[in-house]
Amino acid sequence: MNYTILVFLLTSSLAIAQTNNSVISSPDGKLQVTVSLENGKPAYSVSLNGTFFLPKSPLGLKTNVGDFSEGLVIGKTATLTKIDNSYELSTIKKSRVHYVANEGVISLSKDNVPAIDITFRVSNNDVAFKYKIYPKRAARSCVVNEEKTGFVLPAGTTTFLSAQSKAMVGFARTMPSYEIPYTVDDTLGENGRTNGYTFPCLFKVNDKGWVLLSETGVDSRYCGSRLIGHAGGLYTIGFPMPDENNGNGTSAPGIPLPGETPWRTITVGETLAPIVETTVPFDVVEPRYEASQKYQYTKGSWSWIMGMDGRTVYDEQMRYIDFSAAMGYQTVLIDALWDTQIGREKIADLAKYGASKGVSLYLWYNSNGYWNDAPQGPRGIMDNTIARRKEMAWMKRIGVKGIKVDFFGGDKQETMKLYEDILYDANDYGILCIFHGSTLPRGWERMYPNYAASEAVLASENLAFSQRSCDMEAFNATIHPFIRNTVGSMDFGGSALNKFYNANNTPNKGSRRVTSDVYALATAVLFQSAVQHFALAPNNLTDAPDWAMNFMKTVPTTWDEVRYIDGYPGRYVVLARRQGTKWYVAGINAQEETLKLKLKLPMIAAGAEYILYSDDAQLTGKVTTAKLQKNQEVNWVIPTNGAALLVN
Repeated sequence: MNYTILVFLLTSSLAIAQTNNSVISSPDGKLQVTVSLENGKPAYSVSLNGTFFLPKSPLGLKTNVGDFSEGLVIGKTATLTKIDNSYELSTIKKSRVHYVANEGVISLSKDNVPAIDITFRVSNNDVAFKYKIYPKRAARSCVVNEEKTGFVLPAGTTTFLSAQSKAMVGFARTMPSYEIPYTVDDTLGENGRTNGYTFPCLFKVNDKGWVLLSETGVDSRYCGSRLIGHAGGLYTIGFPMPDENNGNGTSAPGIPLPGETPWRTITVGETLAPIVETTVPFDVVEPRYEASQKYQYTKGSWSWIMGMDGRTVYDEQMRYIDFSAAMGYQTVLIDALWDTQIGREKIADLAKYGASKGVSLYLWYNSNGYWNDAPQGPRGIMDNTIARRKEMAWMKRIGVKGIKVDFFGGDKQETMKLYEDILYDANDYGILCIFHGSTLPRGWERMYPNYAASEAVLASENLAFSQRSCDMEAFNATIHPFIRNTVGSMDFGGSALNKFYNANNTPNKGSRRVTSDVYALATAVLFQSAVQHFALAPNNLTDAPDWAMNFMKTVPTTWDEVRYIDGYPGRYVVLARRQGTKWYVAGINAQEETLKLKLKLPMIAAGAEYILYSDDAQLTGKVTTAKLQKNQEVNWVIPTNGAALLVN
């Protein structure tokens, strides 16, 4: 990693001074943050190319050792630095990142003593900011009771949001788990379900462009937050609901002094390209610990999505190990109830058998404790340090590669500590971690080297649960690349090639897939996660098209670059991803009418040969080869619930 910080003199485009107004500009000068202090109250605004995407919005904190949202004055002379940071991270959308930003630190005092610093980092399309609180007299710790941090959106802005659920509802009282469907193209308002909205949150600012709001750097030292809506286009930071985690633990985070909050992030673009391509969740955080080994990120199979709980038995898992081996996959995920329906001795036998086939195991666990009623086991392990480390030592002995931990249901600080404790312990034993029924990952790919992915989305299990979810599959899939998956790896568990969601692909049993086979391949590219357990089944070796299975054998799970090509959330999406020198361009259509597109592909050389997977009007897929025209354009026709996929 290359990391450089340069302190430099103020210029006309980067002005922070001992005044009540300070301006921090992006390196290209187009994105500007203006920080002001009026009547002792701090505020900021964000503009791009002279257009305000966030008009004047509030700043500040209220703590049990002081109110730092009013009565403030400019403190010591502001500092300005240039951040120039290069790093490599194979588990995100871009494997090599060069982050360049300008950082301004605004110091505010109260009662003649330092109160808080507000640090802003401004890159060409991203703003990140955080607070630092100083000790107060004898106080060396505090509770942050409220963040006054707000985001004011201009009148006429439309919203693309997922409502925060009530706490302790849903299956076995395991929510919130970031699984509420998105509402798109909605008007500015207050709270869709009275509980605010889950991060990330996307806004279309009239015909000017887009704003994505989120947070990053959340770990055991703070809580996860949500967005609370108010009248007049104002949204503010909200802490977890008191009844999350069965009412145990505090909603307000506690921090030592001096101490810092996580980063609030704002991505701004005149198109959706900066939203899709942003790396700000990872740019501003640092690793929390060193990797115990070089982790391998893999593809695998998963019996539960088609067979449910009843198929978590020894013979079926043997069959899926054979299936993974036949596909050239390196893992198989053994889901809930393996402890009672298979047993530890037989799991060790499966691990040994898998090793002979080049296939390792991932094992499912209940997060457990006092915060959910989920009966599925193994239970009573992941919530306890002693039991957890003993279990992980056993996993290491038999060669288990990773774990999937489920049913967390809360964003309180102590829940964030549980995530971190599981990750830290697992690293000691060389185990990768996937989380389900979980919160949004907030920079975790860079912070925790053995973190693989989180669900935090209405994922593939819902396709098996209801026909309506299948009917809405393409609609939801055109949202995730613009919102949820922009900020962190998304363990969706999709790309099914069964026509019916049951173990034998039997007609009229279970929900019916309405999307095409090409669509299934396209989502393997559109949905980013370094570890993928696809919803394929052993019967697909004989009942799915050879071209589809061959593609699923070779599709990467790690990428070197992503580019936005075209799309609109809830309607259609076309993205390009690169691994090495090979480009994959994937598009899907959720609109009622057939989509006709003329796409420019400047990343692929004119005359280059490519393979095209496409659908006809009946969603029957075919594979053709062609060469890219001199103008580097392609014409695509994508039917409803269909897709197109180009591989160069």
